[in-house]
Amino acid sequence: MLPFSRVAIIGLGLIGSSLAHAIRAYLPTARVVGHDADPQVREIARRIDLADDITDTAGAAVIDADLVILCVPPGAMGAAASAIKDDLAEGVILSEVASCQASVIAAIREVLPDVTLVPAHPVAGTENSGPEAGFATLFHNRWCILTPPEGTDPTAVARVEALWQRIGANVDTMDATHHDLVLAVTSHLPHIIAYTIVGTASDLENVTRSEVIKYSAGGFRDFTRIAASDPTMWRDVFLANKEAVLEMLQRFTEDLTQLQRAIRWGDGDKLFDHFTKTRAIRRSIIEQGQDDAAPDFGRQHP
Repeated sequence: MLPFSRVAIIGLGLIGSSLAHAIRAYLPTARVVGHDADPQVREIARRIDLADDITDTAGAAVIDADLVILCVPPGAMGAAASAIKDDLAEGVILSEVASCQASVIAAIREVLPDVTLVPAHPVAGTENSGPEAGFATLFHNRWCILTPPEGTDPTAVARVEALWQRIGANVDTMDATHHDLVLAVTSHLPHIIAYTIVGTASDLENVTRSEVIKYSAGGFRDFTRIAASDPTMWRDVFLANKEAVLEMLQRFTEDLTQLQRAIRWGDGDKLFDHFTKTRAIRRSIIEQGQDDAAPDFGRQHP
């Protein structure tokens, strides 16, 4: 039995468009309706046949839907909830895909205190954005973390879990606050470091912009991939999850100071031990299937 028959997706960026592709590919009898606040995005979505229907209003998209998924930046979640509240069907399940959960859940609950809410954060993505960036296999063998508030109907949670499993994701469940702390380490901190390193390199007066680009075949290039992510979404993420991000930044600063001290005093043993430990973490990621061991990150070479 299919978990849902009519799914409304609000926000047609990378995650929203990938969800539309995935549901149509792996749950072909489910009807997918999409909406985006940007009329140009809606036009592109219609042109590429992203969904069974693309509506001009959020309210029209959610009529008769048994699942509504908000795929908008964290700072827009409250407004998106307000836009659909008068048109939600009785018994509908509402979900969202934010990478910071506690503040987003609070914003939605302020508008829709009684709706059945099953948040689900897919830990997947690319540096690309927009409706043409999505693809059906984005979630294959990637984790999707459910953060249902206490007291949520277990049947509703199971239905959302089943949908994510059907489109290829591995599913885990955790408390929203714990989720935000974990993601601050694994996602938010790396992004803010990448944004900082790329910005620092660009601002250095003794290194020209052309040299930064020309010699970016080293580690800098990999930071630029992360730093190319959607600026609106990541602005909202850092503001919405600021307590956990600031805590992780403080820990990172302390660790960085220790490495700085080791370099200054020529403590090669400390550097070697630290690098050995971090190398082992990379191996663990590969062993768990969250990346592959292809040389040079799998890049194609002529």
